[in-house]
Amino acid sequence: MRRCDVVVVGLGLMGSAALDALLSAGVDAIGFDPLGPASDRGSSHGSCRIFRRFNFENDNYTGLSDEAHAGWTRLEASSGESILVPCPVLEAGLPGSAAVAASHAAAIANGRPDPTRSAAEINDQFPAFALPADWDAVVQDGGAILKAELALRIMRARAGERVIAEAARIDPRSAGVLVRSRSEDVLAQRVILALGPWLSRALPEIGSVLNVTRQAVGWFRPARPETVLPGQFPIFILDLGIDNTVYGFPDFEQRGVKAAPHNHGRTVDADDWEPPATDAELATTADALARFIPGAAGPILERDVCLYTNTLPADRRPDSGAEFIIDRWRDPRLIIASPCSGHGAKFAPAIGARLARLATDPNYEVEPFFQLSRYSAFA
Repeated sequence: MRRCDVVVVGLGLMGSAALDALLSAGVDAIGFDPLGPASDRGSSHGSCRIFRRFNFENDNYTGLSDEAHAGWTRLEASSGESILVPCPVLEAGLPGSAAVAASHAAAIANGRPDPTRSAAEINDQFPAFALPADWDAVVQDGGAILKAELALRIMRARAGERVIAEAARIDPRSAGVLVRSRSEDVLAQRVILALGPWLSRALPEIGSVLNVTRQAVGWFRPARPETVLPGQFPIFILDLGIDNTVYGFPDFEQRGVKAAPHNHGRTVDADDWEPPATDAELATTADALARFIPGAAGPILERDVCLYTNTLPADRRPDSGAEFIIDRWRDPRLIIASPCSGHGAKFAPAIGARLARLATDPNYEVEPFFQLSRYSAFA
């Protein structure tokens, strides 16, 4: 039986960032995950995610974004690879959009110039767009395309033989937490569970505050390819009304415009990745492109499915749900990595650092809005 200080179970962006932070600090740590960086499963699969400095979801996230940006920059410097591709972020929506207003407020509160733009200015600056004249809009700086798969490859490579490409299960014992896989038994003092939609398989009780949803993703053949290239086209987030948001990217990979709904899809099991995204699931996205970004509209070239692991609204420290949990479990030897609610990828270096500290510093506590005790069931 091997022994180590910390085991990380699940090596998506959060788990890999935690393992990287532990190993960089000289901690004896090992990671388990049967899925490689090129897998089509897991919450972190796929080539890209959005990096935003200013976040409409929560006022607390700007500092987290800045911390994460510094982490991504360090990873770029150490690897010689470009992980963040700078790109403006356009957020637009119906008049009175709360999301646009919140992003605007976050930028102003952090000393940035007023990001407000009229629809006419947007349509002139980005010719692929045809926003209605009365829409609210902001264009934020500090945004980027996060090359998620590349980041995973780099962090996994840095860990080297400390990665065991197998599924693992945990068995708390008096002497530590036994982590068992097909070929390895490891006794650890602490275990970080970064299992995404599979988290409630390891800790069934936490399923009471989580909801896993199926999210459809598509790549669209643009009607005007020259208007959707990087430099001509922003990352976009369109607020189309209650529980109806569509986001997308420039065609930076020459495979079409990646776009998807951000509203929660149907509730599914952690293993429900089939069938591929359907036309019906992508209908609102296709319609939004046709109406508001006609230069990007066109036939669907590729399809994918992502699973969001969403937190339910909290009661003791009220929030609206779709937040993160980064905390120790009831057995403090177990640390829970964020169920990211579909918007956590950009924060991975900052969340990984918190997970590493939770596993190594018994006096460390994360910010209250990340703590599990915000739910009465776990107070």
